[in-house]
Amino acid sequence: MPILRSSMKDLRRTARRTARNKAAVGALRTAVKKVRLQIAQRDPAAAQAALAAAMPVLDRAAAKGFIHKNAAARTKSRLAQGIRRLAAAPKP
Repeated sequence: MPILRSSMKDLRRTARRTARNKAAVGALRTAVKKVRLQIAQRDPAAAQAALAAAMPVLDRAAAKGFIHKNAAARTKSRLAQGIRRLAAAPKP
C-alpha cells in the first residue's frame, strides 16, 4: 500500500481507468462475437446489421488505443469478407 498521498490517488485513478478499459474491451469483443455468430448461423442480413454496429466500436477502440489501428482494420476486413462469402454462397 502506498504511503504518499499522491501515490494513493494514482492507485485510485489506475483502478478507475482499468475498469473503464476493461468495459470498453469487453464491449468490443462482444460486438465482434455477435457478427461471427450471425455468420456462423448463415444469416447475411443479421450479420450485416451486426457488422454495422461493430464497425464504430472497432474504430473507437483503435482511436483510444485499446487495439492497434491495423488490428481494427484487419478485423473489420475479415468480418466483411465473411459476410460477402456468406452472401455469395448458395442457399443449402
